[in-house]
Amino acid sequence: MTSNFKIQNVKLVLILAVLMTTLSFSQTDSEKWTFQLALGVNNPIDSGENIGYSSKYLNFPTVNLGLQHMFSDAIGAKLDIGFNRSSNSNSSLEFKLNYTRVNAQIVYNLRSMLHSLPNRIAIVAHAGPGISFTQPLGNFSENKYTYLNALAGLEIHYGLSRNLSVYGDLGYVYSFAGKNKYEVAVDGFSFNGDLMYAAFGISISLNGCKYCN
Repeated sequence: MTSNFKIQNVKLVLILAVLMTTLSFSQTDSEKWTFQLALGVNNPIDSGENIGYSSKYLNFPTVNLGLQHMFSDAIGAKLDIGFNRSSNSNSSLEFKLNYTRVNAQIVYNLRSMLHSLPNRIAIVAHAGPGISFTQPLGNFSENKYTYLNALAGLEIHYGLSRNLSVYGDLGYVYSFAGKNKYEVAVDGFSFNGDLMYAAFGISISLNGCKYCN
């Protein structure tokens, strides 16, 4: 991909982050800020044209960090970063891959639709655009890519206390890179595909709200 396209990608993420921050600080202090940390596994999904290379079905680790703000009981936004490491399957040539993403997302608490849920449980949908950075390690370290993505996922939270909940998160990160990497010769392993992840973590309230999602 061209350096100009990479610069445009970075600008887009920065603009989204500024917009989210501006919207967040326009709200009152009584609304909800939470910090999220989750650890899990991932499955990178390629187009199938990376002949000779395939990853394990489950790869460890996935590490997700996020800062979330709820504008109301139902609607919020978050900025989060995900780091993922994957490696080759037994039937593949050897490789290791670092996949990092940054996403600005809208979050929606489904409680308004699921009135029968217990107070301690919340189901939260989240989705939004972002940017992905992929870099193989070792001999293939120059085969790195930067491209736009769109993430959609679902979280299930269980409140342990006024300030702390545990949650599971299942997400899919869709790549907008297409097959650009195959337009020029690439020596060895490279990746600009989709990614699926499953993670479990904690959500910590930063202003003491009860059973924050």
